[in-house]
Amino acid sequence: MNRPAATIAAATEEPAAAKRPVTSRTGSLTRRMIIIAAAWILALLVIGGFALDRVLSRSIINNFDTQLQLILKGMIGASEIGPDGEVRFTRPPADQRFIEPYSGLYFQISGAGADSFASRSLWDRRLRVLDTHKGVELQLHESNEFSTPDNPEPLRIVERDVILPGSDIRWRFQVAQSRETIDDQIHELRRTLIWSFTLLGIGLIVLAALQTVYGLWPLRRVQREVAAIRSGRKTRIGSDFPTEVRPLTEEINELLAHSEAQAEEARRHAGNLAHALKTPLTVITNAATAHSPDLDETIIREATVMRRQVDHHLARARAIGRRSSAQARARVWDSLEAVQRAVDRLYQQVTVDIDGDKAAEVRVERQDLDEMLGNLIENAAKYGGGRVFVTVCRKGRWIHVEVEDDGPGIPAAQRAELFVRGKRLDTTGKPGTGLGLAIVRDVAEIYGGKIALEESEDLGGLNVRLSLPAG
Repeated sequence: MNRPAATIAAATEEPAAAKRPVTSRTGSLTRRMIIIAAAWILALLVIGGFALDRVLSRSIINNFDTQLQLILKGMIGASEIGPDGEVRFTRPPADQRFIEPYSGLYFQISGAGADSFASRSLWDRRLRVLDTHKGVELQLHESNEFSTPDNPEPLRIVERDVILPGSDIRWRFQVAQSRETIDDQIHELRRTLIWSFTLLGIGLIVLAALQTVYGLWPLRRVQREVAAIRSGRKTRIGSDFPTEVRPLTEEINELLAHSEAQAEEARRHAGNLAHALKTPLTVITNAATAHSPDLDETIIREATVMRRQVDHHLARARAIGRRSSAQARARVWDSLEAVQRAVDRLYQQVTVDIDGDKAAEVRVERQDLDEMLGNLIENAAKYGGGRVFVTVCRKGRWIHVEVEDDGPGIPAAQRAELFVRGKRLDTTGKPGTGLGLAIVRDVAEIYGGKIALEESEDLGGLNVRLSLPAG
């Protein structure tokens, strides 16, 4: 029968897609850490540099203003009214720039209806007298009155109104100085801040890069040692690692040990299965070679033996494969109800009652739990007298499932034989392989559980207690 074209195409493309897995690149951890450190360093340097520039610039301007105010106060203290009503100094200003034309440092004393008394440095210019000044308090302001397109000269002016003894005129004392001095200082300050903070930022980024590379170096050692394990040069990762990396290496070593144990267990089971099948195959071969008259019966008998051996090892293999899941959880009550429904259909003359903790969970895969409980309850229904009672209870970190029947029971001396593969104590001829309890024991031990056989106090038959780790 021909398959549809779409099905054939899908089947053809699926292996090709599997050969080309889609990988997502998350980038370098080293580069990521360096970029984060660099961004944080640059942000801090920019904020710190701006704040430092504001503080130092303000300090330069305040110092500049303080010098102007001292000059103004000295002028006022040395001023007096002359015989003709003019202002004159009792001592000349100490700064020689006042007598150098256009030196950048000026003073001027003005009064209503009187001639202005100006420094020689003003030469043919005069400071503007604004009417906005009210009161006798010191005032500071900026002015561009002497600036031209070819020769800018911004001024910083401090002024104060004073009434001198012997005069009724309010005199305006003004001291002005070009801002070029403080502008040059601020420019030099900012240039120094820029190159020094640039060098500091480069140094800090290099330090962060070296720290990152050195700090992540143990991870590169882990990579090399894992590569050595894969190539067969080593079997385990060394223990001489920093404290932060050591838990990772220990977990990797535990994972390697777990993988080796699983591989060894798989090889052992494969050998056991091969050994278990070898004898039946030899019997069948010999019977066929000798043209034995009971060849049909021999084949059927030995095939049954081989089938129960295969079932047994497949059950163990499934349990071992699912055991690696640490998140395996199963509700015991759900499994018991499912098994109860199945047994009620198969053995209509048997009554199965369940009781106990309905919320109990075990760290077992649901399929394996169904198989264990199914074997125990089916055995109780098959070999009991028609009554099966199942109890679930929690004791500490264990969940106990007790399966009791009202059958004839088994003597204590013979109970251990029930766990022998293929061993049957039943002589009634009921169908069975003799592997039920052996499979239950093996699967329970794989999950860290255990099984025990006792006498039922209530029903008088066999009491099978299955103990599994609580979820």
